Amino acid sequence: MTERKAAKKADGEAAALAKIAAMPEPFRAIGERIHAIVLRSAPTLEATTWYGMPAYAKGGKTLCFFRADKKYMTFGLTQEVDLDPELDAPHKLMECAWYLTALDQATEAKLVAIVRRVAG
Repeated sequence: MTERKAAKKADGEAAALAKIAAMPEPFRAIGERIHAIVLRSAPTLEATTWYGMPAYAKGGKTLCFFRADKKYMTFGLTQEVDLDPELDAPHKLMECAWYLTALDQATEAKLVAIVRRVAG
């Protein structure tokens, strides 16, 4: 990794961590866990910010993000993700955002699966 690329990666990580640190509790703790889950689940993703939210990119394209809303934490995917509609679904909706209020084992497992699919 070049020195410039390493500096950019460090800047992105610092910016994402600063956004997480500014979140009110309990969202700050959830954000710290989401950050760790994303980087552990998909080491190819790099932390950054996207429209002022902690986000994760690959190849310069932001793929996923999260934010603290008034009542929920939102984890979402950007338009850069190649979404697939459900097979044989009677609708054309595709999952691209989820609300959460806590990270239990089942929620964490679902988040890991989403992140791994997105990171490809």
